[in-house]
Amino acid sequence: MNSEEMIQKIQELKQVKEDLLAQIRKTIVGQDEVIDKVLIGLFANGHMLIEGVPGLAKTLLISTIAKALNLTFGRIQFTPDLMPSDITGSDILVTSRDSERREFQYIKGPIFANLILADEINRTPPKTQAALLQAMQEYQVSSGNT
Repeated sequence: MNSEEMIQKIQELKQVKEDLLAQIRKTIVGQDEVIDKVLIGLFANGHMLIEGVPGLAKTLLISTIAKALNLTFGRIQFTPDLMPSDITGSDILVTSRDSERREFQYIKGPIFANLILADEINRTPPKTQAALLQAMQEYQVSSGNT
C-alpha cells in the first residue's frame, strides 16, 4: 500500500468515525471525552471500566453505541444471589409439543451479546465474577461440564 492509498484509507476511517460520533451525539449530549475514550477502548478490542454517580447516562451510552454499530447489547445487574449460570446460560429440560420426547436445550445467558454492561460487579459472589472475567479474558464461555 503506497502513501496515497494510506492517506485515503485514513480519511475514510476519519469520516466513518465522525458519522458514528454524530449518530451517538443525537442521544448523548455533553459527554464527548467519555464517548471518545469508550470508542478507543472498544476499537482496541479492550474492556472499559466506567465509573460515575447514578444518572450520568452510562447505560444509555453503551446501548447507544451498540445500536449505532449494529451490535447486540446485554446488561447484567450483578446481585449477591446471582449464579454463574444466570450470566452464562444453562441447560433446560424441554418437552416437545407433538410428542412425549424430552431433551435438554441450552439457553444462552446475557454474556452472549456483542457489547455488555456489567453493573455493580463487586456485589456478586466470586464464582460469578470468575465466570464473567473468564469470558472477558478468554473470549469464550464455559458452562456446565464444558
